[in-house]
Amino acid sequence: MAKVGGSRWSLNGLVALVTGGTYGIGHAIVEELCELGAKVYTCSRNESILNECLKKWTDKGLQVKGCVCDVSSKEQRVQLMEKVSLEFDGKLNILINNVGTNIWKPTTEYTGEDYALMMATNLESSFHLSQLAHPLLKSSGAGSIVFLSSVAGLVHLSGTSIYGATKGAMNQLTRNLACEWAKDGIRVNGVAPWFINTPLVEQVLGDKEFLEGVISRTPLKRPGEVEEVSSTVAYLCLPAASYVTGQVIAVDGGFTVYGFQQPGY
Repeated sequence: MAKVGGSRWSLNGLVALVTGGTYGIGHAIVEELCELGAKVYTCSRNESILNECLKKWTDKGLQVKGCVCDVSSKEQRVQLMEKVSLEFDGKLNILINNVGTNIWKPTTEYTGEDYALMMATNLESSFHLSQLAHPLLKSSGAGSIVFLSSVAGLVHLSGTSIYGATKGAMNQLTRNLACEWAKDGIRVNGVAPWFINTPLVEQVLGDKEFLEGVISRTPLKRPGEVEEVSSTVAYLCLPAASYVTGQVIAVDGGFTVYGFQQPGY
């Protein structure tokens, strides 16, 4: 990726699509990219929340536009990319596949509807949006895709057998596209968070016993914050990361490398 605006640490002049940018990690990513100089397009299923966010971003002087879109719908994904292409003159530098959902259940209790929902929302949407974005990313001459994965795609987490499967597949998709699309000037990476303080896990982290279990397995002894994920995502989009591709980076406070902790050490 070439230098932009004279700095390897700037996104000035670049344009990005961030799915699900109105809350949680997605919201933080939108603001992080904008603060580094990018123009951002985002989407949400909820029109009122989207409009509220767009107004706040405008008031902050951030360059963000967006539309209503349910990325689990194939037709709406196509419409979204058509709007993005029109907005950015047929080019796109950055695609952040952020939207995801989980249904916490023992494996034997999942229904076919649960499976279909998580596969469509987490994996199919990211795969299809990457396909749709490919010509725009290629046209930009310096494309970057970041998948929002999870440590559930790297190690076992209770109650996430389907969710973990979607994220494990996403991690392999990251590696496959990094190799296949390198010739087109497109880098592809993933970020795999552990428990981050977001609406998706608010309920489970509200359980004191569960939270204590999370902390006991995390060397940094706390859940993460959205800004700690968004900064990693932003780095992967910067010209400074131009030789980084095919990687899935765990933002997990050390969770995935934690083994046995001997008392007193």
